[in-house]
Order: sequence, then structure tokens, then C-alpha cells
Amino acid sequence: MAAPAEKHDVFKAIADPTRREVLRLLSENERPISEITSHFSMSRTAVTKHLQILAEAELISGRKEGREKIYQLHPEPLNEVKQWLSYYEKFWSNKLSILKNLVEEDGDS
Repeated sequence: MAAPAEKHDVFKAIADPTRREVLRLLSENERPISEITSHFSMSRTAVTKHLQILAEAELISGRKEGREKIYQLHPEPLNEVKQWLSYYEKFWSNKLSILKNLVEEDGDS
């Protein structure tokens, strides 16, 4: 009996720029693996490994249609990333407010 697939951490899944690009492609519409592969200068096997990691993080799923596998995005797990980042947003917002005030003060001079 095969061992169950390990669930990958969403943060690890999106850490790789190739996987982030796959997510962007799938955010536009679902795509067959051949179309996803055509966007990268790597083998289909390498793209498949990236797709597997994204699927294990439950960010995408694939279904068979004839001889092709069609992938679609499931963005819900990205809420975990959004929640984590929202804590740090206060630092960015504060820095942007300070910059805005400095620019406005400089304009008044």
C-alpha cells in the first residue's frame, strides 16, 4: 500500500519563483500541462515536480481529460500567507505614511 502524499507547507510551495509563475498562469484560467510547460525553459518532468509540490500544498489540482491533465488554481490556502503578511503591513503602512509626510513637507518648502 502506498504512503499518503505529504502535505507541503504553503510558504515552501510559493518560495520558488517557478511555482509562483505557475500560480499566476493558473490564476488566468485552467491549463493543460503541455501549455504550462511551454512557458518554461525546463523539461516537462521538472514542471511536473513543481506541479506536484503545489498540489500537495492544495494550491492546485489536476484532472484527466483524455490524454492530457488539466490544472486549476485553488487560491484558498494563500489566505494563510495573507494573514501572516497582514501583521507586517503595519510596518509598511507606517513607513509609507512617514515618506508621504516627508514629501509633502519638502513640497511646502
